Amino acid sequence: MSDSNGDDGSSFGNDSFTETTSQSWFQRLGGAITGILVGLILLPVGGFLLFWNEGRAVQTARSLTEGAGLIQSASSERPDPALEGRLVHVAGAVSAAGVPRDPDLNVTPPAGTLRLTRRVEMYQWQEQTSSETRTRMGGGQETVTTYSYRRVWAEGRIDSSRFRQPDGHQNPEPRYQTRSFNADRVMLGGYRISDAQVNQIPAGTSLAIPGGNADGGRYIGQDPQNPRVGDLRITWQVAAPDALSVIGAQVGDGFGPYATRAGDRLFMIEAGRVPAAAMFQQAQADNVTLTWILRLVGTIVMFVGFLIIFNPLKVLADVIPFIGSIVGFGTGLLAAVLTMIFAPATIAIAWLFYRPLVGIAILALGIALAFGLTRLRRNRPAAVQGKPA
Repeated sequence: MSDSNGDDGSSFGNDSFTETTSQSWFQRLGGAITGILVGLILLPVGGFLLFWNEGRAVQTARSLTEGAGLIQSASSERPDPALEGRLVHVAGAVSAAGVPRDPDLNVTPPAGTLRLTRRVEMYQWQEQTSSETRTRMGGGQETVTTYSYRRVWAEGRIDSSRFRQPDGHQNPEPRYQTRSFNADRVMLGGYRISDAQVNQIPAGTSLAIPGGNADGGRYIGQDPQNPRVGDLRITWQVAAPDALSVIGAQVGDGFGPYATRAGDRLFMIEAGRVPAAAMFQQAQADNVTLTWILRLVGTIVMFVGFLIIFNPLKVLADVIPFIGSIVGFGTGLLAAVLTMIFAPATIAIAWLFYRPLVGIAILALGIALAFGLTRLRRNRPAAVQGKPA
């Protein structure tokens, strides 16, 4: 069942309504039992992600180490035919045939710009939800969901057809979209830089256009102080480095990814004159960061899988809500304990598979520590007994 009430916040660009839904204990139990299948899927998914991530991290680290040992510095003046197919590091001045241009809005950046990005924000409706669930005696649940609508500046178009209450909250298609424009024939000395490679150069410098608004951009609408749904706020940013540094395979008069024996394909590009050692060091640091992020994601997926599997126990106990809360805390704790066992175990198995020497060394260290603690516990009573009164 459901009921709703409106809250007129139109003076602030907001409105909201609430919806109340109910589920019986039997409905909840059926959903929880069905959810076990989802939990049984999430567990191997999380385990696979953890196992695969260790292999990915090792492969990337080995590829970067291999590349650091093979890298050859090359002059930026012109490609050396003797280095064809080799992994090279080239740093030098960059040039282009003209500058990129936004033809839709007739915006042209200053000379030396390699990349121009257009960011388009539209004033539009956004839906936010908040829910409060109460468990009743007997195990049924009542959920009160509040749907709030407010007008915000957001990039792209929020799909208003998916709103719980789309009427009166329709978002139009924006007249312009976020886009990127590159200069023609970008050259690093005598080397050609492809469009896809130019796209890897971040455009982080704001461009102030003549006649623009306070932030240097352009406003499309009637009144910037009183925006209406559909109004656009457009800004531009540029990448205009005077030099570039590239690590990749020399392919003709340009660059391509270098296939390492470890299995990765190496290509790096950075603004400025950056030494090869610094580029490899940063890539190794990025690899470590990504490894820990994916470890966290895999662990969370595994934890959620255990929670879903144990959820029927909580639903059964929710016949008396107080008991259900206790059981829910216990199943959550059990899920956390099992996750802390299986997630590290999966990573350890992956280490044994991908890094057998390191894995065996850690395993041997763990066994030695466990044996030492056992011996210490056995010797302590003997020492206490032998102490004079």
